Amino acid sequence: MLFIIPGFPFITSGIDLSKLDMRSGIERLTYALIIIIVATMTAWLMALILHLTPMDFLPLHLTLWQFILFRLAASFCGVFGFSVMFNSPVKLAASAAVIGALANTLRLELVDLVSFPPAAAAFVGAFTAGILASLLKKYVGYPRISITVPSIVIMVPGLYLYKAFYNLGVMSLETSASWLASALLIILALPLGLIFARIITDRSFRCCT
Repeated sequence: MLFIIPGFPFITSGIDLSKLDMRSGIERLTYALIIIIVATMTAWLMALILHLTPMDFLPLHLTLWQFILFRLAASFCGVFGFSVMFNSPVKLAASAAVIGALANTLRLELVDLVSFPPAAAAFVGAFTAGILASLLKKYVGYPRISITVPSIVIMVPGLYLYKAFYNLGVMSLETSASWLASALLIILALPLGLIFARIITDRSFRCCT
């Protein structure tokens, strides 16, 4: 189900709105919201039919360094897979995967080790991805956005959105509101992280014409 969440238009809509490209931003945001609502409502209905309930991930009895290594590997594979779905060349997909592995693992470790709020950790992760992409884009030979967006799509909180709509459907409104608020904060933090990184590293982006 997480692959259905349209992270690419979700993130790029925030970047478009930051540039006051209102038509493109609103169209992409509306498109993403339509898919998310349909997907999460369908998942909720199927969960009711099959008597499934969302639950937290089971604990893994791993050491800190094992967690970090497995998260690096899983994040690399996840971002590489997302890039391939965007029809990216192998070189571009691998570059985005390296950046995404570092940024996403940093985000997760900030939550686990430093007790960062998930939204703040998402901002730091996206900001890190934007800075790394700015440093590598001249060596990769591809536009910055084609590297940054696939590298942070893996951070879009699909599980949070699913839990929010599931609890809304069973009228557990307080739990639903908590998950939805967390998801919205993370979704806002991701494009903001890229935007701040772009403002710092791209003079033309931060200047008016």
